[in-house]
Amino acid sequence: METLQGIIDNYYYMVAIILFVIGMYTMLTHSNMIKKVIAMNIMDASVFLMFVAVGYAHGSQAPIIRDNAEILYANPLPGALILTGIVVAVSVTAYALSLIVKIYRYYDTCDYDEICDIRSQE
Repeated sequence: METLQGIIDNYYYMVAIILFVIGMYTMLTHSNMIKKVIAMNIMDASVFLMFVAVGYAHGSQAPIIRDNAEILYANPLPGALILTGIVVAVSVTAYALSLIVKIYRYYDTCDYDEICDIRSQE
């Protein structure tokens, strides 16, 4: 019963793990490059969720120093890291999609297996 209550109290960790597994499964099983980019974004979101969950403390407040020493403060570092991670993820996504557009214009397909077949025939 204690184990079940621990899982219920920390459900965001399970959600992050499930999202990461979904993204990894999609990356490994689909050959469409756009689907791979979407899967990479799902994996990014799961990592961001995990970082935010680690920085959260139940009943905590924003880290603004007050006179009361009994206040529990939330850790601001994961939030700052997540903002940087989101910027990097958006940049990588934009770059990957621009490369996919170039590849599509050259090969007329976004499917990795078809591109390998075309390149092997050249």
